[in-house]
Amino acid sequence: MHEQKITGPLFQRMVIEGARAIAEKKEQANALNVFPVPDGDTGSNLSMTMAAAMTEMQRLHTPTLGRAADAAAAALLRGARGNSGVILSLLFRGMAKRLHETEQADGRAFALALCDGVEAAYKAVMKPAEGTILTVSRVAAQHAVECCQANPALSAEEALEAVLTRGQAALAETTAQNPVLARAGVVDAGGYGLMVILSGMLDGLRGNCRAPAEQALPQAPAADFSALENEDILYPYCTEFIAQRRDKARNVERLRAILSEIGDSLVVVEDEDIVKVHVHTAQPHRVLEEGLGFGPLLTVKIENMREQHTGQVIAAAEPRERVVRDPEKEYGFVSVCAGDGLRGMFSDLGCDSLVEGGQTMNPSTSDLLDAIDATPARTVFVLPNNRNVVLAANQAAPLSEKQVIVLPTNSIPEGVAALLSFDANLDLAANRRAMEQAIAGVTAGVVTYASRNAELDGKKIKENEYLALCGGKLCANVKKRLDAVKKLAREMVKADSAFVTLIYGQGVPEEEAEKAAEFFRRENRDLEVTVIDGGQPVYFYILGVE
Repeated sequence: MHEQKITGPLFQRMVIEGARAIAEKKEQANALNVFPVPDGDTGSNLSMTMAAAMTEMQRLHTPTLGRAADAAAAALLRGARGNSGVILSLLFRGMAKRLHETEQADGRAFALALCDGVEAAYKAVMKPAEGTILTVSRVAAQHAVECCQANPALSAEEALEAVLTRGQAALAETTAQNPVLARAGVVDAGGYGLMVILSGMLDGLRGNCRAPAEQALPQAPAADFSALENEDILYPYCTEFIAQRRDKARNVERLRAILSEIGDSLVVVEDEDIVKVHVHTAQPHRVLEEGLGFGPLLTVKIENMREQHTGQVIAAAEPRERVVRDPEKEYGFVSVCAGDGLRGMFSDLGCDSLVEGGQTMNPSTSDLLDAIDATPARTVFVLPNNRNVVLAANQAAPLSEKQVIVLPTNSIPEGVAALLSFDANLDLAANRRAMEQAIAGVTAGVVTYASRNAELDGKKIKENEYLALCGGKLCANVKKRLDAVKKLAREMVKADSAFVTLIYGQGVPEEEAEKAAEFFRRENRDLEVTVIDGGQPVYFYILGVE
């Protein structure tokens, strides 16, 4: 018999199963990343976003449908990472508004709630493109509503089945709808992730729940976590990774020494091909940066043990109190970046608060809100510095009591240009215009590596080749890193170019960076070239030309 209506406990179970489903298949979603650069994090972002909702659902005790939907939406919004995670949170927020006063949702109510979620998501995206998670959700929701109109007695289970049936077809259609997906021959990663989550929710509605592995073990007496409520966890992040051991000469003992200084519970395992690390630390970014020195990271897991501990404590069911600093000045800045050099640079340029993140490490809406709260200014400018962080920043802005302006910086050089153009003597409108003009005047490029074999635009790309990208488009795939820089110099420098910022990342020697700078000087002798040790992961070079 089909489940006729969704109740609070059923919705609670559906969200938990959706979170478990995407956690199981996040790597499949990551693998659908179009470009073969190490930024395939859609599945990871969706999984971490849903994990926030699962944690909140596990805290509730026999909730009403409205309370369960509201709690899931709030947790998703604050835990949202990347564009896909933000869009997912908006889908649930729209659903929650429809279900807020509903005790039980039949098929029609669920379908209409999903349509409300689609509408909320579309409103938040400036230029929605076809062939994305938005397209899949819209087509699937509309089909479910049409099915309910044809059969008003449709159960909630049947409505969700209709969503999945049409959604899977819509997902297959994304390949032809988006030219980039068509060239790569893949479906949209966000749409795939959404279908995985909804499939898991259907399992939860049917009672087909994934049993956590630990439940198969003998049950020990439960610990009294309330006794540990005030315990201070010095190293809150349980950080694990497996790195491909490409640099065979790199000293593993030195890695142990470095990590032992910034954490505890350290375990390092090595063989000829990989290095595996487990450590509790307050600086997970430092741990990953050290791992990248050996080679590409094959797996990464970071868990906030404070949050896990909080979830075990009954008193922690209440939302933690926000700490908002009182204004001490008119203007302040929040910047997203990764790498010691970049953090130092943005601090020197006047940033009050820094958020760890960027490519492959998208901060959550909550992370950004915390940084805004910590900035002692009436008006706070936020520099996302990555196109996959802009949407989360836009969602964080209205959650703050301060005036927040999100500048559309899609790269580190754009963020630098914006800060350099700020003038405390100008008013808000004039400063905003000046910074947005500075952003528009930047051409950004990066040098990274191919994380897998691929074929794009007729070019065959081999794993571990160096990739040169300008404005997000592939310019070259070569065997030598400096050849990639040379290609970017020719591509980016024009006759009227005046300034170049060259930021070199982890594993790049200073001598090599100076050679790279010479390529730009050769293209235009009048160029002013600034070389900065950014220490960033993922990108060997970040380049900005103005």
